[in-house]
Amino acid sequence: MQLRRAGKSGLMLSRIGLGTMTWGRDTDEHEAADQCRAFLDAGGNFLDTAAVYGDGDSERVIGGLIGTLFERNDVVIASKAGISFPDGLRKVDNSRSSLIAQLDASLLRLNTDYLDLWQIHTWDSQTPLDDTLSALDYAYASGKARYVGISNFSSWQSAHAITRQEIIANKAPITTIQNEYSLLNRKIEEDLVDAVDTLNVGLLAWSPLGRGVLTGKYRKGVPSDSRAATPHFASFVEPYLSDKQSQIVEAVCVAAEGLGFSPLEVALAWVRDAPAVTSVILGARTGAQLRGALSSEEVTLPEVVRSALNEISRIS
Repeated sequence: MQLRRAGKSGLMLSRIGLGTMTWGRDTDEHEAADQCRAFLDAGGNFLDTAAVYGDGDSERVIGGLIGTLFERNDVVIASKAGISFPDGLRKVDNSRSSLIAQLDASLLRLNTDYLDLWQIHTWDSQTPLDDTLSALDYAYASGKARYVGISNFSSWQSAHAITRQEIIANKAPITTIQNEYSLLNRKIEEDLVDAVDTLNVGLLAWSPLGRGVLTGKYRKGVPSDSRAATPHFASFVEPYLSDKQSQIVEAVCVAAEGLGFSPLEVALAWVRDAPAVTSVILGARTGAQLRGALSSEEVTLPEVVRSALNEISRIS
């Protein structure tokens, strides 16, 4: 699998990263190991997780694979902090004390003394940005994080944080931005992609398959074994089941049929090779599903197909 440099840093990431949001909850340890093995065998090197995934269980599963399935130095492990669900209610806390406490807890669960990439999971309007950024500085200076990044920040929030770190001496440089990006959600093209280009940071695209909708599995309804059929994912998928989104899915399916590929391969290749993208983060339900997705490495979309998909999915 091709490796790409994240912006102007020395961090090299496989252009497909393995998302682990369901590990430890919907995906047990054996299935997770099967997915990880298939991913590593395909040449992938980038595992993405977060402290909040499965209330820490995703990190625990990854920690159990270190030394048994792979050596620590052979894999880039990225995690995120700032979100929690005390009493079942979503809470964002990007204060220095809370972030550092989450970092230490993540390292303990992951059975490692450092993260290759540590990211702030989302913007916190209630915490002064300098207090948040000081946690990144601490992680970077202490060696607990080799690189640091931000996630789900808007373009102005991203530019503010990145430039703040650049203009003040001895601050941790922000290496990556992670945001949602797919044919069903091209919002980052409005101005975030320009920020990525101008500031020369890596762009990590999560949910490149439109929360699973671009696979075509929802064309005739909601399958009983799909994420949209589960209580904790139904509201996550539902916004992408509109008539407009269905038109885009149909276009992807038509293109896939004409090219002899699956809709998943077409949709994934479109994001993977979009300007500024360093890596796409792909989650899978099973090892077999992941192996099918990894076949997209062999797919390059003809320019006429990319242009047609650009047109039907463009932001109106």
